[in-house]
Amino acid sequence: MIMKSAIYPGSFDPITYGHLDIIKRSAEIFDELIVAVLDNKAKTPLFSVEERVKILQEATKDIPNVKVDSFSGLLIEYAKKKDIHVSIRGLRAITDFEYELQIAQTNSKLSGGALDTIFLTTSLEYAYLSSSSVKEIASFNGDISQCVPDFVADLLYQKFDLQKKENTDE
Repeated sequence: MIMKSAIYPGSFDPITYGHLDIIKRSAEIFDELIVAVLDNKAKTPLFSVEERVKILQEATKDIPNVKVDSFSGLLIEYAKKKDIHVSIRGLRAITDFEYELQIAQTNSKLSGGALDTIFLTTSLEYAYLSSSSVKEIASFNGDISQCVPDFVADLLYQKFDLQKKENTDE
């Protein structure tokens, strides 16, 4: 039996319900899904690679065929090392498609056609979500409960040294 595996690469700084939607749907399509946290030296993430891996492990602990890993460098090299030929990418809008298509074509060309990309459109309820906007809202102590799991919201507020907003009608 051939086991079909895929990689879902990203920064995941932090993971959102949009990411989780793509992870859950991809895990239903593939026998194994590796969620791979990119250690991008060009960016200054809020959470370290190790923290993002731990957050993802916690968020996906109930999905048995999901593994969480991290990598630096080119995705094609990581995929080759893992002997995986499919990359998953989520699309929210046309602007995402233009950017992601260029990356997919570059990865295909650089890998000699060994790495294909499958695009999944984000469920409409999460189409507005981005890690950047979640971090910005959290930095102002805004309510991010509809954007990320509760434990992720708590970690974000801790990073910004804020107390979680309590919804009281006093």
